[in-house]
Amino acid sequence: MHKNQRKRREGSFLFSVNEEAELLPFLLENMKKNSRNSIKSILTRGQVSVDGQTVTKHNHPLLPGQKVEILANKAALNESKLTGLSIIYEDDSIIVIDKEASLLSMAAKDKNERTAFSEVSAYVKRQDPRQRVFIVHRLDRDTSGVLLLAKSEQVKMTLQDHWDEMVKERIYTALVEGNVRKESGTIKSWLKETRTFKVYSNPTDNGGQLAITHYRKIRSNRQYSLLEVMLETGRKNQIRVHMEEIGHPVVGDKKYGSTVNPIKRLGLHATALTIVHPVTKEVMKFESAIPSSFINKSL
Repeated sequence: MHKNQRKRREGSFLFSVNEEAELLPFLLENMKKNSRNSIKSILTRGQVSVDGQTVTKHNHPLLPGQKVEILANKAALNESKLTGLSIIYEDDSIIVIDKEASLLSMAAKDKNERTAFSEVSAYVKRQDPRQRVFIVHRLDRDTSGVLLLAKSEQVKMTLQDHWDEMVKERIYTALVEGNVRKESGTIKSWLKETRTFKVYSNPTDNGGQLAITHYRKIRSNRQYSLLEVMLETGRKNQIRVHMEEIGHPVVGDKKYGSTVNPIKRLGLHATALTIVHPVTKEVMKFESAIPSSFINKSL
């Protein structure tokens, strides 16, 4: 495909079509700085027009001489009002966000507290006052990274009822205390929560929930190790409890054994989530960059 001239209009990008193509491949070729998921979001949100007509179909045929315009979106104007999170991907069924540390996924007691749920709810209602969102899973308040929400109760139920089959991969990055000697390992135990909301681990079945965590060392120094952690099960506080169990608590995690807080936050980040899309059945991977503070401390 020939390179298309790209002109910047006020608040938009304009491309000229030089040869026959389908819309999605054309956009992927001409917007290489954008991920496939973000380009699909742009299409779904109605930000793409061909010769002035809004087009959302991925396989819309393009002909030489046509003009494809990417509007600096209704969504971008809305996104600028978001606090504590950014949108990774959005379509008619799901919305995937990158949550900052210190933001609750959903309010527990104070219904007026700002949360990921309240921010995304307000965002979708600015586009359509009837639109609702539903929490599918949660991240701890102090854990940052990829979080998935549903745009209908049916999609939420589909994801929750078939979570183990539909979630193909959940990867976290953990900055932990000390130099982890093993290059990789698996931690398996049973987790039980006390009345004070602390989770305890037991090597044998104590009536709690089976939890399995796999880890791989990315790098380490004398003080800290950076680990890639893959969840085989997703129990409450699982990674935090298991890191304490192997003698390398997550930094900043006073609740589970950490005595240092060099990055002024919990050293846990949800890096990647791979799912089977609840409607299209396409396998999709959503990623968030590892916080630079994690990398700097483990160099």
